[in-house]
Amino acid sequence: MNYYNNILETIGNTPLVKINKVATEVSALVLCKVETFNPGHSIKDRMAIKMLEDAEKRGDIQPGGTIIECTSGNTGMGLALAACVKGYRCIFTTSDKQSKSKMDILRAHGAEVIVCPTNVEPEDPRSYYSVAEKLSKEIPNSYWCNQYDNLSNRQAHYESTGPEIWKQTEGKITHLVVGVGTGGTVSGTGKYLKEQNPNIKIWGIDTYGSVFKKYHETGVFDEKEIYPYITEGIGEDILPKNVDFSIIDAFEKVSDKDGAVMARRLAREEGLLLGYSAGSSFAGLLQLQKHFTKDDVVVVLIHDHGSRYVGKIYNDDWMRERGFLNDELKVKDVISKKSDKEFLSITKDMSVKEAFRMMKERDISQMPVMENGDIIGSITETTVLNHLLENPLNNSESRIEKIMENAFPMVEVDLPCKQLSKYFSKKTPAVIAKDKAGTMHILTQYDIIQAV
Repeated sequence: MNYYNNILETIGNTPLVKINKVATEVSALVLCKVETFNPGHSIKDRMAIKMLEDAEKRGDIQPGGTIIECTSGNTGMGLALAACVKGYRCIFTTSDKQSKSKMDILRAHGAEVIVCPTNVEPEDPRSYYSVAEKLSKEIPNSYWCNQYDNLSNRQAHYESTGPEIWKQTEGKITHLVVGVGTGGTVSGTGKYLKEQNPNIKIWGIDTYGSVFKKYHETGVFDEKEIYPYITEGIGEDILPKNVDFSIIDAFEKVSDKDGAVMARRLAREEGLLLGYSAGSSFAGLLQLQKHFTKDDVVVVLIHDHGSRYVGKIYNDDWMRERGFLNDELKVKDVISKKSDKEFLSITKDMSVKEAFRMMKERDISQMPVMENGDIIGSITETTVLNHLLENPLNNSESRIEKIMENAFPMVEVDLPCKQLSKYFSKKTPAVIAKDKAGTMHILTQYDIIQAV
């Protein structure tokens, strides 16, 4: 029989998936290391179990003890899984900018979660760093993992993530793009890859409000760089010991909006429901596109699953409140959201009765009339029904050309939907648009309501 002894044995060996649509602007082959296949749905499972097992070997925690950690959610999840299997108690501190979904998931695995304010200095006794440290000193047989400075973090990626990527790409990887938070992922993975091939470039993705980029470029820790940001999982207002700046070739900053919008694109266009930092990493990839050639192999290492952000970046109201969905809804957006994109039409020689039957069977209220590929008119269910009721004896002989009305207006796919109001009326219940592939689509007011 083929089975694992516990859930922890399933950590690692995650797939590498080609990105096809989002990265069309990038010349290189772009591959995504999909860490959501880990049991805790994030890359942090790797380092969580490594930190805990190293602590056990040192005797820093005894059976039945308490695991304490300051976490944005993902490391906590990995530790919570380990605690379930190994029989530990968990207490996690987190910041109030983290999604409620993350906190709920941690509690579902039996962890205690303490929410601390985001906008305080790391040394402030209210910060989630300070609270975790304080608890570790007060609670007997407890262990504060401290993922920021615990070098087991980056060692986990040196031992597992790096070798996996090297093997999966057959040593052909030329660039690694990864968001930087604690620094363990980029430093451990990057160190291993550079040992195999020093020419591999390591790009760290940072966020506005974080100190990493300027410190890497100047060696100056500039507190003026620090200000609140929404992006979760990357960027810091401290310099964790796990960040090996000598491994990272350069940093690229990505805005809160660009990261959120890109995450939604990945879900919609690639079928990959990923976290906020994944959106930032891919947005950074597009910003860096001039650095890649057609012969390059770029691996984007993502951190976690989008299910932890359903109340945030995947919630339209949350996005609108922050001005992230302020782009106008356009005709092409309505087309993309239609579940049924089939374009149905009739000819002028078709009988009225036949057309009515077709409309009834397909549950549609209006249709264009076409001849030789051109739209020459239109019918609506009201016009057809009125004709059948007024001519009950000879309706089988009536042809569409006798009752058809003006053709529905043609509109451009880039037209903002708010401008469609000038086209719609009682006599004009629909418009027609042709996409870039030349396929026609009929749009009704109902389609727009559904899209909105």
